[in-house]
Amino acid sequence: MTTTEPLQIGMVGLGRMGANLVQRLVRDGHRCVVYDVNPQTVARLASEHIAGASSLGDLVTQLTTPRIIWLMLPAAVTQSALDELTSHLSADDVVIDGGNSYYKDDIIRANQLAAGGVHYVDCGTSGGVWGLERGYSLMIGGQTDVVERLDPLFRTIAPGSGHEVPTPSRDPESGTAHEGYLHCGPNGAGHFVKMVHNGVEYGMMAAIAEGLSIIKHANVGTLDQVADAETTPLRDPQYYSFDIDVAEVAEVWRHGSVVSSWLMDLTADALARSPELSDFSGRVSDSGEGRWTVEAAIEESVPAPVISAALWQRYESRALGDFTAKVLSAMRSQFGGHVEKGS
Repeated sequence: MTTTEPLQIGMVGLGRMGANLVQRLVRDGHRCVVYDVNPQTVARLASEHIAGASSLGDLVTQLTTPRIIWLMLPAAVTQSALDELTSHLSADDVVIDGGNSYYKDDIIRANQLAAGGVHYVDCGTSGGVWGLERGYSLMIGGQTDVVERLDPLFRTIAPGSGHEVPTPSRDPESGTAHEGYLHCGPNGAGHFVKMVHNGVEYGMMAAIAEGLSIIKHANVGTLDQVADAETTPLRDPQYYSFDIDVAEVAEVWRHGSVVSSWLMDLTADALARSPELSDFSGRVSDSGEGRWTVEAAIEESVPAPVISAALWQRYESRALGDFTAKVLSAMRSQFGGHVEKGS
């Protein structure tokens, strides 16, 4: 049964998103106990409305039963934290994993906790560092009755309706998706949807970046052209003589264009601050969701060329393709006597 009463929750992990989640919860009347491996982080957040804990065991003892504990941790340390936490839990307690865990791990963890009567909920959480004010989009997996019990938390954390224009063909009273949170299915379903969400994000980001790079280099016809056997000539340089302000293009695309989006908003702001993006090296990390999405596409036999290419591009940005390039250069030298050009 869904309740509207404020709840008490323990938050483990007070990084970029965990601390903001706590502040959003407390602002709406929920009571929080917080823990982080960094005691200074706990001290900074602790106040009359937020209780700090010195350990996972201390956090558990400060919570009333049945307890609700939200893990907001990197995927690499979630299992070890859960293992330590489990020994302190009782039947009917709930553990929510709000990080970017692999959905197959969720299914295993849910079954392990169920043996002791503890419930597990996976909650894909999207919103980044802006979520404190904007709210977080939540994709949830777990037992229906448990998810309904947690509804006040999800409703507080999510953006709520009114931030976006209603979908014209959708029943406005149908479900919770228009509020910014959705029970996607049983354990694993929440993180599965979030995984694919991040894979889509890879593709969208790559397309925006590639398009703006093409515009930035639209003046190549005005530059000195190299003429040698190792360089493909620019056949029609007169067609590439545009000096276009990339930052202004990003801005105009924000207003009324088909590609206008929050990603476009953030890109325009970054270019307004630094048109050459001089604070960035171009090394793009991937935290796992993109590759997991590609793996799922392969196992489902679903074509996903855009997401796959975006993932390879991230590897390339980290110089992980350097040996590939050396092999290619070596083969050209072997069969054709081609000499590498200087950079």
